[in-house]
Amino acid sequence: MCGIAGAFLRREASRDALREAATAMSSCLRHRGPDDAGEWIDDANGLMLAFRRLSIIDVSPAGHQPMVSASGRYVLVFNGEVYNFAAIRAELEGTGAAPDWRGHSDTEVMLAAIERWGLDDALGRFIGMFAIALWDRTDRVLHLIRDRMGVKPLYYGFIGDAVLFASELKSVVAHPLFRGEIDRDVVSLYTRFGYVPTPHAIYRGFRKLSPGCIVSISPGSGRAEPRPWWDLESVVVAGVNDRFTGSEDEAVDMVDRVVCDAVRLRMVSDVPLGVFLSGGIDSSLVAAVMQKQSSTPVRTFSIGFRENVYDEAPHAAAVARHLGTEHTELYVSAQEALDVIPMLPAMYDEPFADSSQIPTYLVSKLARQSVTVSLSGDGGDELFGGYSRYVLGRKLWQRTEALPRPLRLAAGRLLRALPVGGWNRLLSPESSVLPARLRRQRAGEQIHKLSRAMESRSADALYRGMVTFFDELVPDVRPLPVVVMDDRNQRFLEDFTERMMYFDQVSYLMDDILVKVDRASMAVSLEAREPLLDHRLVELAWRLPLHFKLRNGKGKWILREVLARHVPRHLFERPKMGFALPLDAWLRGPLRDWAETLLEPRRLLAEGYFDVRQVRALWSDHLNGRGEWQHHIWIVLMFQAWLDENR
Repeated sequence: MCGIAGAFLRREASRDALREAATAMSSCLRHRGPDDAGEWIDDANGLMLAFRRLSIIDVSPAGHQPMVSASGRYVLVFNGEVYNFAAIRAELEGTGAAPDWRGHSDTEVMLAAIERWGLDDALGRFIGMFAIALWDRTDRVLHLIRDRMGVKPLYYGFIGDAVLFASELKSVVAHPLFRGEIDRDVVSLYTRFGYVPTPHAIYRGFRKLSPGCIVSISPGSGRAEPRPWWDLESVVVAGVNDRFTGSEDEAVDMVDRVVCDAVRLRMVSDVPLGVFLSGGIDSSLVAAVMQKQSSTPVRTFSIGFRENVYDEAPHAAAVARHLGTEHTELYVSAQEALDVIPMLPAMYDEPFADSSQIPTYLVSKLARQSVTVSLSGDGGDELFGGYSRYVLGRKLWQRTEALPRPLRLAAGRLLRALPVGGWNRLLSPESSVLPARLRRQRAGEQIHKLSRAMESRSADALYRGMVTFFDELVPDVRPLPVVVMDDRNQRFLEDFTERMMYFDQVSYLMDDILVKVDRASMAVSLEAREPLLDHRLVELAWRLPLHFKLRNGKGKWILREVLARHVPRHLFERPKMGFALPLDAWLRGPLRDWAETLLEPRRLLAEGYFDVRQVRALWSDHLNGRGEWQHHIWIVLMFQAWLDENR
C-alpha cells in the first residue's frame, strides 16, 4: 500500500520547482508509505510523479517507484496491489514478451502487461485494488486510473491548465498552485449522507475519479472527462440477463470457490499479515478461509468495549478458538476511544461522519503492532443483502404504498411520538415486553428513519429516506447529481431490493465503508485488503437470484451456507451489531464542552454554512433527552472540526 501524487502542468517548467512540489506533496502521504519515497520529473512537459512506499511485495529496491517500463515508454506510480501478478508474469513469459525482470514486484509486471497488451486489455487482466498514474512518454498522455470497486482513492482537479492529483486531498493542498474554495453544494451533499459522494470533492474544481474509470490528459486535451474501463451498471445488467439457474448446492460451491481463491490471492505478501475478526459472518468467513489455506495459525484481531450492547469481542474470540487462530483482542476504554477524536479531521481529509471510524482506527492500530497487512470482510453486506433495510424497506413499501399519503404521514408521526431511547428500551434483547423475535439492539433510530421513509412518494425515495440525514441544512445551494438520487436507475434494475443493494454498492460502500477503512488503516501504515470485493465475486453475486441472498427475513443466506462449512452455526447465527459506540451518552457527557464550542451560535452564523436555528434545536433536544440526534449532530461536528483543521 502506498501513496501517490503528482502534477501535470502541460508546459515546460523548472525542474527545481517540480522537485520542490513533489517533496511537499509526498511528505503529506508519509503515513501511507513510510518505507521509501521517489519522484520522477519531466521538465519539458511540466510533469511530476511522487510516491511513498509501504513495502509489501518485493521489499527490495527493485520494487521502487516511480518505475519505468523495460522499453522506457511508460512511467508508473500506483497505490494498491495486483494480486494475480504471478499468473500474469507467467503468461507474459509464455508468450515470449517478458522483459528481463529486475525483481519480482507487481509493479514491474503491470508495466510489462501494458506494453504487451495495451492499457485497457492489461487492466482487464488485473485482479486487485489500485489507483494508478501512468505517463506515456511517446504519446505525452497522463492516464489516471482507479480500480473496479473504488477500494483505493484518487483525487484530481484542474487549476488553469495544470492538473493536480493525489491519493489524499491533503497532498493536493500542499501543491503551490492549489487554491482551495470549499464547495457549498458539496457541503450540502455531505450533510445529507454523512460523507462526500463520488465524483464530488469538498473543494471546488476537484473530483474523485469514479471506480473503474480512466481519465487521459494530454497537453491539448483540455479538461478531459473520465471514461469507464469497467462499470458496475454493465455487470448488473449482464447478471440480471444471465441469471444462475443451477441448484442451491451448486451455487454454494461456486461462491465457496471464488471466495477461497479471492482470499488465497490476498494472502500473497512478503511481510506478516492477519485479518480483522468481529465474529460476524463476513469477517468469520474470511478468517476461516485464510486459516484453511494457511500452514500456521492466522493472526486475528478484534477490539471490545465494556458496554455489553456494543461488545462483539466474545463472539470473535469464540470463532478464533474454533479456527485455532493466533487471536489478539483489546478492550478499549471510553477514554481511549475519545482520544481518537482530535485525530479524525487530519485522518479523513474531507468531512466524514461515520462514527465507526473510531473503532476502525483502534483495531487497525492494534493489528499494526503485529502485521503490515490485514484482510477484512467488507462488501459482504452490500453484495449479499446483509443490511436490515433490504428486508424492512421492501416490507414497508409493500404495506404502505397502497395507503393514502395522509394516513402514512399520520402513522409516521405516531411512530416518532416515542423517542429513540424509548424504542431502544422497548425492543432491547433484555426487554420482556415483546416476543424475542421482535427484539433488536438499538432499534430506535432505525424506527424513526423508517417512520420518515413512510412519507415517501416512491420506493426509491423511501430508500433515500432511510440512508440520508439532512434534507436542507445548507441554505442557498444547487442540487448536484448523485446516483442514489437518480430515479432512472429503475430502467435497468426493476426489483426494489436489488436497487437498494446497487445504490449501496455505488455510494455507501464506496464513499463510507471503503473510505473509513482506507484512511484508518493507512493512518497507522497498515494495508487493508478486501477479498469479498474481488470483481469475480461481484459479478457472480449479481448473477444469483435474490432468494440466494435473502430468506426468511434474513440476509446473506448463501454466505451463511458457505461459512457453515467451516464454523458451527451457533457461533455466527445472531443479530447483526456493527461497529457502534455510545455516541449519544458521550455527547451529553465527556464531549459536551467540545461540541458546545464547535456549535456556538455566533460561530455558526459567521461561517455561514448551516441553518443555525436547525442545528441548535437538534442540539438542545439531544441534551434534554427529547430526541436522539447524535448522528445528525456528529455530521455537523465533524465538518466543524474539519474546518478548524483546514482553515
